[in-house]
Amino acid sequence: MRSRLWTMLIVSSIVPATAAQTPAFDDHPHLFRPAAAVVKGGRGSPGILIGTGSISVGATQGQGPTQMGTDPLRQDLSEFEGTYRYRDAATLEMVAGDKGLVAIIGEAKYPLRTVAADTFTNPSGDPILFVRDAAGLIVAFREHGDTFARLSTIIRAETRRLLVPRAPGPDGRPPPYRCATPPALSDGIRVGEMGPGTLPCAVAEQIVNGVLDGTYPEVRAVAVHHKGSLVLEEYFYGYERDRPHQMRSLTKSVISLLAGAAVERGLLRADEPVLPRLGYASIEHADPRKARITLTDLLSNQSGLACDDHDGASPGNEVRLYDAADWPKAFVDLPVLAEPGTVGRYCSFGFITAGRMIELAAGKPLAEFAQEVLFGPLGVSPAQWHWTFVLDRSQRNEFGQIYLRPRDMLKLGLLIRHRGVWQGRRVISEAWIEAAVARQSRVDDSDYGLGIWHRWYGVPTAEGTRRVETIMLSGNGGQKVYVVPSLDLVVVFTGGAFNVESPVNTLMARVLLPALYDAAQPAPPPADHR
Repeated sequence: MRSRLWTMLIVSSIVPATAAQTPAFDDHPHLFRPAAAVVKGGRGSPGILIGTGSISVGATQGQGPTQMGTDPLRQDLSEFEGTYRYRDAATLEMVAGDKGLVAIIGEAKYPLRTVAADTFTNPSGDPILFVRDAAGLIVAFREHGDTFARLSTIIRAETRRLLVPRAPGPDGRPPPYRCATPPALSDGIRVGEMGPGTLPCAVAEQIVNGVLDGTYPEVRAVAVHHKGSLVLEEYFYGYERDRPHQMRSLTKSVISLLAGAAVERGLLRADEPVLPRLGYASIEHADPRKARITLTDLLSNQSGLACDDHDGASPGNEVRLYDAADWPKAFVDLPVLAEPGTVGRYCSFGFITAGRMIELAAGKPLAEFAQEVLFGPLGVSPAQWHWTFVLDRSQRNEFGQIYLRPRDMLKLGLLIRHRGVWQGRRVISEAWIEAAVARQSRVDDSDYGLGIWHRWYGVPTAEGTRRVETIMLSGNGGQKVYVVPSLDLVVVFTGGAFNVESPVNTLMARVLLPALYDAAQPAPPPADHR
């Protein structure tokens, strides 16, 4: 899934994590490109005219955002602040921050770079030109030849909070974090204290203060559950415990768990062919191989169809399909490139289609089925999460994603850690969990299960580099659930590092995992001074 509101960076290949590196971009990203990806003029148009002048896109591409407090023209950036109309009945907020002007769409931030008076570029170099009225006041901005009116100069308080990790103290910086035990709630999650044998207090302070000082930017929540207890839980950028966060492609992992629930109930088979269940009277690019595509092929990214989110030229790249009137139909209409079950290609629309199969088999909306078979048994009420799983162009800026609270993400990780059991109750079959976390395919040089990544990290420890097995649920921006069986560890992050490298991969491999492995080692015996 990629956001389509603002054109962002596309990555065609991702380097797997090794002992010396972490992935080049967050979550083998289906990197979100907002809806401006397909607009009048399109990308690569020679310029956008304002009066008698024009600005060339090519002159500014590849340059980074304006750095802190350095608008080169010394413009008063507050002039541009406000809420603007945007595509598909959406709105966009322009906010002046310490690092320059920022466009905020939903929960995603896009820094703008100053180019000329009233003229900026977004992160992919597309020009954003502001329009003034006869009195010299900003009334709109133009993008790709379209004009979007300013509706208000008011900026919501929660939007401003997205610009800083926490409110600054008297010295202009957030107060430093000191170790604190998470609150004990009646949600089935046991809490515990940091200390010997578990997360060291100093490491927790390093992580949290690193978020506060920008060492680990755009981390919005962190939760560490170690040896049966939640020992660290902190929130940033205006987020709090009870606020659901967008999951982006972590939604794929939820769809996989729901597929397991449907299979266990006899509503679907793992090897069930896709086409008969969808029931379309006809499909394009008829090919006998399409009849052999199964539910498992969709969940393992092995449909064989021309669908690759990491290839901008792929007919099934998600950005190309979001304008379709029926997303599953657009997916099965794609041409065939390979025998189903043989080649892994990262494909969001395969999971969207799997979700539709589950709905049809269950005879109810996917969110309703999810509450019944997954979130209800986990003790999560319908009011604590939300999911608009509508599969047509009306959702092209939300792409069918689920919104979850970090503690509920943690419950998913614990469910996987305990092979489908939550507090003694079987929720998902053990066989399905084992299949979901096992290698089913290879995608971008990493092992992939059923909607879940299987990753190995090279972790430096006191005894040398250690190869650590990690099960990972992942979404663009830094939405992560890491399950580390060897440490009895589940770690949750949410984040706003959309379409750029998230710091949480490095934080896990270079800070948290080394500290916990070293904490697990017995202390050396005292020196003998006899």
